[in-house]
Amino acid sequence: MIESWVIDDGSTVPVKSEVVLETLRARVARGLLETWLTSLSGRSLAFVTNTERAMVMLLDGDGDPGEHALDPGAEGSSEGFVLSNGQNDEYPDRDTVPIGEAFRLVEHIVSTGSWPSDARRAVDR
Repeated sequence: MIESWVIDDGSTVPVKSEVVLETLRARVARGLLETWLTSLSGRSLAFVTNTERAMVMLLDGDGDPGEHALDPGAEGSSEGFVLSNGQNDEYPDRDTVPIGEAFRLVEHIVSTGSWPSDARRAVDR
């Protein structure tokens, strides 16, 4: 059975993999740069962007440090990752990926429940 995900904004309607990118793009266009999805199994998927790069994290549950996407060859850092609480974060570029890659990762995780086989990621556990 494929895992069902909802956007963690009070919604109870599952988001399908076919529309998750459209949903994320619409949220970013409205200035919502942090999106959390939760699965019925208790896992969480985070997407935080500055509109050019994004942090993508997959957590197994509350308290799990999880895993995050990597761009190992990237140098420098980027700012402008605005969280829902107003906090403005800066991340090393190696710990974020270009937004197009982030969209691909999120779509694949929502569709299959796991990272794409070619995804670079760090296990933070």
